[in-house]
Amino acid sequence: MAPEVVGSVALLRRFPVKSMLGERLPSLVFDERGVAGDRLWAVRFADGKHGAGKHTPRFRTVEGLRYFSACYEEGGEPDGQAGPGAAVPCVVFPDGTRRRGDADGIHRALSDALGREVTLAREAGVSLLDAGPGIVHLLTTATVAYVRGLLAGSDVDERRFRPNLLLDVDDPPGPVEDAWVGRSLSIGTARFTVVEPTERCVMVNHDRDGMPYDGRILKALYRATAMHAGVYAKVVTPGTVRAGDKAWLSA
Repeated sequence: MAPEVVGSVALLRRFPVKSMLGERLPSLVFDERGVAGDRLWAVRFADGKHGAGKHTPRFRTVEGLRYFSACYEEGGEPDGQAGPGAAVPCVVFPDGTRRRGDADGIHRALSDALGREVTLAREAGVSLLDAGPGIVHLLTTATVAYVRGLLAGSDVDERRFRPNLLLDVDDPPGPVEDAWVGRSLSIGTARFTVVEPTERCVMVNHDRDGMPYDGRILKALYRATAMHAGVYAKVVTPGTVRAGDKAWLSA
């Protein structure tokens, strides 16, 4: 089957600290881990669990994280290396205060703001990514339109789903990317294999980034798509993807 263009990159997002708001960028580097620097940091409890938007054996729900944001400052792009020279994120607190992740008092400030004793910690040993190393989250505008159509009057856009890649497609509303599972996508200089639909959790309901809480969204997804929206794709060939790049689908 000859490669076909299925869409183009509408936007790219990276989330330096797990479950905090992230940054929209003109380009992203994809490597063996996934998006370079994505969810590379998290707040960590003394027992080793990390803060997240949901509770699992590895993560503990910390509701307040969604009111923070994080970015890598210019000149501090992550290079995948640990140690003193590794880039650290800048954390923006709900009141607008900005603190670097290596600033004096950052752990105390986070603990006070969240009401829990935590530290800001870099990934070590076990991946902080929900789907594991090398996996990125991809979503299409057709799926966003489909979910919006399920809930008249709802405030639904891509921010609910926190994708790394949003593809603008010409398809009518529907989860078109589900049909790509098992196939290859070439975007920019990177290549991916689409591995599975993304199962959603309660985070899609939460108020964040100017959007109100809406408890209907996850219920609607349960009824219509078995709680799926978007897909996970594994990085096969590392490379750079830029906004506007075409996405080529092949067997």
